[in-house]
Amino acid sequence: MEHGEILQRLAEVLEQRKRADAGRSYVASLYAKGLDAILKKIGEEATELVMAAKDGDPRRIAEETADLWFHCMVLLAQQGMGPEDVLAVLDGRFGLSGLEEKAARLATNRIPE
Repeated sequence: MEHGEILQRLAEVLEQRKRADAGRSYVASLYAKGLDAILKKIGEEATELVMAAKDGDPRRIAEETADLWFHCMVLLAQQGMGPEDVLAVLDGRFGLSGLEEKAARLATNRIPE
C-alpha cells in the first residue's frame, strides 16, 4: 500500500468497525464505550509517546506515534470526520509562519466583547 493511501484506508476500516461486534473488534469496543474511552486512550498514547521521546528511542517514537495517530483516527471517525478534515487544516497553514497562523487562529476564536 502506498504511504499516501494509508490514512484513507484506515479511515475506511474504522467506518466499517462502527457496524462490527464490540466483542470481536477492539475498535468497535471503543465505539461502544463512547467518547470518554476514546479520549482516555488518546491521553495514554500521548503519554507513551512523550516517554519514548524522552528515552530517545527512534523505533519506539515511531511506534507510539502510530498508536497515537490510530486512536486520533478512531476519534475522528467517531465524530463523523476523517483524515481529509485534518489534512485540509494542515494544507491551509502552508505559506504562513507558525506565529502568523497562531495569531489568525486566536483572532478567529475570540469571543466578542
